[in-house]
Amino acid sequence: MPEKSIPQTEEVYRYVLEHGHNRDPIRQQIEQENAKLAGWLPCMQTAAEEATLLGLLVRTIGAKSALEVGTFTGYSSLIVARALPPDGHLLCCDVNEQWTSIAKRYWEQAGVADKITLKLGPALATLKALPASTVFDFSFIDANKDDYCAYYEEALKHTRPNGLILIDNVLWSGRIFDRADQDRETIGVREINELVARDTRVEAVMLPFADGLTIARKK
Repeated sequence: MPEKSIPQTEEVYRYVLEHGHNRDPIRQQIEQENAKLAGWLPCMQTAAEEATLLGLLVRTIGAKSALEVGTFTGYSSLIVARALPPDGHLLCCDVNEQWTSIAKRYWEQAGVADKITLKLGPALATLKALPASTVFDFSFIDANKDDYCAYYEEALKHTRPNGLILIDNVLWSGRIFDRADQDRETIGVREINELVARDTRVEAVMLPFADGLTIARKK
């Protein structure tokens, strides 16, 4: 069967970015601030084209309630919150007060802070404490990978029929293919991929996009 995709070269990637609506002044400010963070931290930012897709999907399904597990400096949450209607709400879960203080500054600047509730602390505890009546239309999971399966189960429990759950980093820079790599987070990515692939509660697609993105629709 002939290949249906072309290699993701630097030229292709730059072309994709230049021909998508991935830029605006506030997003560029966050990108520039993240780029100055030490070590590997800039890599924690959601890819620009992926963040744009999040906003498109939020608007497409008419989401009013959203969840983000793993907020970092607020790049993806800013875009999701912008895509929600004026009475929409986004619950953000993170453990790092320093990084999320940057997020809060940009939420205020973008005029979306009133749509967002930030819960600092272990996300799994936050999710397990949610009332049974809490329902999300859209969820984005992008936190520590060793808890991905647990995050997914909790998000799915609170997702409405036809709601979406997006899971980031499902290709994990190719580390999932190296069976000698037994790091807890690598194992966590393998486990969530196997779980979703066999989960009859959802219809799902894995996209070779950014670092790999799974989109699951609850049936």
